[in-house]
Order: sequence, then structure tokens, then C-alpha cells
Amino acid sequence: MAKARKPAVKKAPARKKEAEKHTTSRVSKRKTATKHGKKAKNPKTNGTSAPSAPSAPRLTPATNTSSPDFLVHGTNDAALFTLAAYRGEGMCLLAMNWKQGTPPDNFVGFAIEYQEPGGTQFYPVANRISFPESAGHSGPDALASHLSPVQKFRWVHFPFHAGIPGSFMYRVYPVFMDGSSQLSRGEFQEVGIELLAETYPSELNIAFTRGFISSQAFVARYGTNGGVGTILPASAKGGIDFKPSDPKKEEEALEWMGFEARSVIIGALDAAIADSTAQVRMAVYDFNDPEIVSRLQQLGDRLKIIIDDSGSHKAADASESKAAVMLGQSAGADHVQRQHMGGLQHNKFLAVDGDNTKIAIGGSTNFSWRGLYVQNNNAVVLQGENSVKIFNTAFENLWASPNKTSGFANTDSAVWNDLGFADVNAQVTFSPHSSSNAALNGIATDIDSTESSMFYSLAFLYETKGVIQDAIKEVTAKDGIFVYGLSDKSVGGLDLQLPNGNPPVAFPSNLLENLPPPFKAEATGGSGTRMHHKFVVIDFNKPTARVYTGSYNFSTAADSKNGENLFLIRDQRVATSYMIEALSMFDHYEFRDLEAKSKDRGQAITLQVPPAEGSGQKPWWDKYWTDPQKKRDRVLFGI
Repeated sequence: MAKARKPAVKKAPARKKEAEKHTTSRVSKRKTATKHGKKAKNPKTNGTSAPSAPSAPRLTPATNTSSPDFLVHGTNDAALFTLAAYRGEGMCLLAMNWKQGTPPDNFVGFAIEYQEPGGTQFYPVANRISFPESAGHSGPDALASHLSPVQKFRWVHFPFHAGIPGSFMYRVYPVFMDGSSQLSRGEFQEVGIELLAETYPSELNIAFTRGFISSQAFVARYGTNGGVGTILPASAKGGIDFKPSDPKKEEEALEWMGFEARSVIIGALDAAIADSTAQVRMAVYDFNDPEIVSRLQQLGDRLKIIIDDSGSHKAADASESKAAVMLGQSAGADHVQRQHMGGLQHNKFLAVDGDNTKIAIGGSTNFSWRGLYVQNNNAVVLQGENSVKIFNTAFENLWASPNKTSGFANTDSAVWNDLGFADVNAQVTFSPHSSSNAALNGIATDIDSTESSMFYSLAFLYETKGVIQDAIKEVTAKDGIFVYGLSDKSVGGLDLQLPNGNPPVAFPSNLLENLPPPFKAEATGGSGTRMHHKFVVIDFNKPTARVYTGSYNFSTAADSKNGENLFLIRDQRVATSYMIEALSMFDHYEFRDLEAKSKDRGQAITLQVPPAEGSGQKPWWDKYWTDPQKKRDRVLFGI
């Protein structure tokens, strides 16, 4: 039996000492009211929430029984700026905009403070960049944003204790510097927003991996590649047998890296084990995580599984082959099938069907070390009888047509299936498709219809020629449409900033050498794709917002040859979550891409002090009024 690791945490974590040093900061005596944005209404229900199913298992520590607000505004009329807080999954986007004209030259950024749910004290968000030593702000608190303010008009915050139910409170202040380098703050805006919450309780929940192994946060916690080697296997082949040298450190690291996606996947399998009536059906591609395999072994013959056997997965010493043998022994050889459909069995889904447990999970997350702990991935979690029936039917149709695309493509699983939720409009389809039910051209047409904004994170876009890449290029070139995109490599035709302000596609990179202080060398996470998402967000800020996501690579092969799952979710709350995920990755990798190309590579990065009178220099914020990309960014989010 594969060695089981400690289960993912199912309760709110104990509040460890904050990684960022907590400091007491001055707080204005004037406390402003917060105002939660109205929930997006579904035409089917006029915005009402269906009651939670009493038997629906909780896969995370979330306790909400209705959908959380996804957009909240500060309401302090005396503040010089507006504040909008957008809810992500375990993260928050704070967007600011100046109310009238432009800021004064001595405006040096924003101080951001937060209070955890149930807490009594506000703590400053840390900024890795500080003022030059000449500004005179040093000491242990120098990186706290009240002394090193954020010189941006938006900020994505990942709370250290993101797994606490309830509302996080945020206060944002404008910070000013006088001629003697003394700092002062103006009136603040305040908002409260719930971050740990099921997106639509008992129906649909969106979960992400953290995916930032190449980051300063990972370096601070677990070191570079030497640290990675103690918690992750060196190769996919060794994954199924890997044993960490420091199990305690490994569990802490995997919980941090796997984030909510790990919690829901492990939670679903634990729920299936606990429900003796539950049958589990899985279709997997990369498959080498012993934490998952060991749980599947406990199910015995209640499990049926399809495991890909294409390429490197086919060899006898591949982890996928080893797992097939192990599960053949526990579930029975007739409950394990190897197949590759017309190219790849590229699905990553599971369905749990029991008297007390009805869960289906799809998305881009492979049940593997890299899928959960290295790559940027998402999981779409569904609950309810109808969802599980749709996934079970897809499994049976795959099982009945091993490596026969025409056999599966003519089934009901290959058309769009309405998931039938009361509160969210969501559909799913499975590949391979036939020419009569193909999805690719319809997606391209929908992309072409973008009116306001598009965010995408598409692995392999650089090599995926065809209607999707063409549609993305066309929309990116249009005036008046805001586009941020990511792929795992640079994409020809999307590699230059356009006159309309839309920037080049960003792609994974890491800081390795000639580093600008204060940054440190980062882990690479081994060879292979790190940005593994496959999603497109269209018009997140409009009632017509929608998201395409799944295992589907938006290619001809994904549409007509491979085994895949693809969701279409027409919902502004879900679109906002995916938008923030795209935005956080774009910021993370764009900085690294630009630093790698910079002529000043290796020079220290510091905050900008106000320009000296008569110097002709511009204040830091000037580019947010003169640079087309940054101006549109400020206006779009800082509503």
C-alpha cells in the first residue's frame, strides 16, 4: 500500500505567529461603514439562495450557507480615493483610484492594513520594496506598508491565515512624504470581505492551488531547490514511492502549496471512505501522488478508475503503471482500465456517489505532485445528484469506448450538459467531440464577442495554432478591450505591447541570478510546465460574465481526440475569482519577465520619493495617468 501522508487540515488553522512582523500602527478614530456589493442574480432564482443540503459534506473549513459578496466598496466620503475589494478564493484584490484630478506630488503610495476574522487588531501588509536609505525609514518595521507604502493602485493580498471563516477587514490609507522625509497619512477607506467561503454552498465551489514555487514567499518558507528536494520527488517516475526526509516540514509545505485544491480533493476522497455506500469513479492523466493512491486503495472494489497510458505513462516503471498495479490489487483488475483515447486520456476528474456523499470534481489539476504542488491549477467542485450523474455517465461512456473517439463523441456526454443548479448557470461537456458537437469554434466566436475585458491563462497556447489563438489576437488588438494573458511560454504575435496598451502575454520565469536587491534566488520547481491552467474569463465586470475552464487545452486535439472535461460558467462571482487568479499570476510573472530582459538587471529596486521641486522628474504615480496600460488598469479595477 502506498504510504499515506497526514490528511489535509479540515479545520481552521491555529493562528501561528505572523510571518510579517505584527506592528501596532496609528489608526484614525473615524471608523467608516462598509458596504457589501449586491449579489449577482441568476435568472432562474432572482438571486435567492437554495438552502444547504444537510448531508452535503464540507470539504474545507468554510462555514458559509449563502454565497459571499464578490465586490465591496469603501464608503468614506472624506477619503481622497475610492476603494474596491474583489473577492478571490483565499485572496483579495484591493483596487484604489483618486477621486478628483491627480494626486499631489508628495503622495508616495498606500498603506494597507488587515484584521483577521474574529481579531481585534489591524496589522500592516508587508511590502518587499522600501525607500532608499536616504529617506531615513529603517529598522524592523521598515517593510510594513505604513513605512514602505505600496506604489501601485491595486494589490492582491494572500492572508497568511487564509483558512479562517468570516470577514477579513481592510483599511487603506494614502501616505504622503514632506521635505524632511517624514510620512503622514490621510483618511482611510475600510471594507470587510469573506475570503474562506464556498462559492455556492452545496452546489459549486472554485478552488486553486497556490502554484508559486518560484516565488519569494516560497524561498522564505522552504528555501530554493535544496529545500524542494526534501518535500517533492525529483522525477515523476519516483513520485509514487517518494518519502520526504522531513515529513513535518513536508506536510506544512504541501498544505501551503496545495491550497484549497488539495483540501477539496483529499476531502472528497476522505468523505468517500467514510461513506460505505459511496462508489468512486476517476479518470486520471498524471498520477503519482501516494497521498491520493493510498486513499483509493482503502476503497477496495468501490473504485473504478481509468488511467492514461500515453507516452511516458505507458512504461512499466512509470508511476501511472505502478499505480494501476496497486489499484488492480485493491479494487480488482477489472476495475482498472488503461487508455489514451485518440491521443491522451487527459481528464482529471473524480465522482463520489453515495447515500450521504455526492461530489464531482473536474478542472486542470492532475492528481500528481506537480499538479498539486508546483503548477498553477484549478479545481471545480460540484455537489448534488445531477452533477454526479453527469460525471458518472461520462465515465461509463469513456470506459465503454477505450481509444475509440467516435464511440464517445456520439454520446450525450459530448454535448453541453446543464448542471441544473438553482443559483449559478453552469454547464459541462466532455471530449472527444464529433464534427456535429465540437466546442472549439463556438468558444472562439464567444471570445470574439468580448465587450469589456478578457483574462486568460492557457498552457501550451504558444504551440496551439488555430481559431482560439486567432480570436485572442483579434480581441487583444481591439481598442477599448482590456486584456491580460498568460501562457507557459512566449507566444508569437502576442509578445509585444500594443498601441492600445494591452501588454505582451506573461509566462513563468523565476529570479535566479543578477538579482535586484532585496530579492533572493528562487526555486525552479524542476522541469516541465508550471503554469498549467486552462481558462478564459470574458467580461468579468459585466452581468454577462463567463468562464471557460477545465482540462481542455483549447486545441483541435483537445476538442476531437483527447479525453477532456470543459466547463462553461456564466456567473460574475465565479468570473471575479478567476480574474483575480489571472491577475495575481500576471503580476507575478510579468515582473520576472521584465527583470530578465532589463538592461539594469541586478540593480536595487526601491520606492520612489517625491520629485525635488524644479527637478523636472515625475512622481511615481504619473505613469498611471500617462501609460495606456497602467491608466486602463487603474480605471478598470478602481471603480
